[in-house]
Amino acid sequence: MDFERRDADFESDGTRCAAWLYEPAVENPPVIVMAHGFGGEREARLPAFAEAFAEAGYAVLLFDYRGFGDSDGDPPHIVSGPRHVADYLAAIDHARSLAVVDADRLALWGTSFSGGHVIEAAARDGDVDAIVSQVPFTDGLRNALHLVRTGGLEYVAGAVTAIARDLGRMVTFRDPHYVPIAAEPDEFGVLNTPDAKPGYLSLIPGGRVEEWDNECAARILATVGLYRPVTSASDVDCPAFVAEATEDSIIPSDSVDTLVDELNDVERVRYDLGHFGPYKPPAFERVVARQQAFFDRTLRN
Repeated sequence: MDFERRDADFESDGTRCAAWLYEPAVENPPVIVMAHGFGGEREARLPAFAEAFAEAGYAVLLFDYRGFGDSDGDPPHIVSGPRHVADYLAAIDHARSLAVVDADRLALWGTSFSGGHVIEAAARDGDVDAIVSQVPFTDGLRNALHLVRTGGLEYVAGAVTAIARDLGRMVTFRDPHYVPIAAEPDEFGVLNTPDAKPGYLSLIPGGRVEEWDNECAARILATVGLYRPVTSASDVDCPAFVAEATEDSIIPSDSVDTLVDELNDVERVRYDLGHFGPYKPPAFERVVARQQAFFDRTLRN
């Protein structure tokens, strides 16, 4: 099916969020609101998902968080679960205001860190019709402990040092201290499992790897353990699709188990993949097809 992509920016707390609207050649299509995971930008493989859904007859609002990608926001690259959820809620309001979509059929799509955001946003909004949560981060405490167990004392030392530097810059009103989002196992980064850096870099559009900002403010390391969207899962009043990667080195499997137990209406599909596997061929095609089938069932019946 033919579709057009156009700019559809909106404001979140007075700051412009850059967004694309994928508009299929049908009247009053359902709309899917989507954004990236930890430190991600919309250009990093998400257009492939948006295009697949648009070709199936869904409108898609794909946006960048404040301070990331083409969005405004200063200082940039502040990763914050609550702040990103606020951006999702602003995007939902914007999507419902668009005359070319059916505002009564609205779904959320999130991946990794935003796999948790869509849980929180759906619970708070109360009128979302369906959510897809792919390789979901939903329990910051379990995730933090998992990364500490994986990285050992060196990871703890790197995190403590980075937090201290960033908080010191905050209280003296200076620019943040940044750390890599993804690093090699012998280097410090928020994610430094063996597959983290190659997987993260594989999502970046061709020709942009050298200029890509693989960084975020270190302050997230001090607060990520407090961000636990799983505690809102029982308040989600719509069907949910959870795509789990069984070889995930970043998301502990027991956190996915708890999420599924807490959701009221959930379809869980396990894929024999690592954390970054669902984004790329050959797995991408079967992952997105299953998600489309879920949207067909929940938004069109």
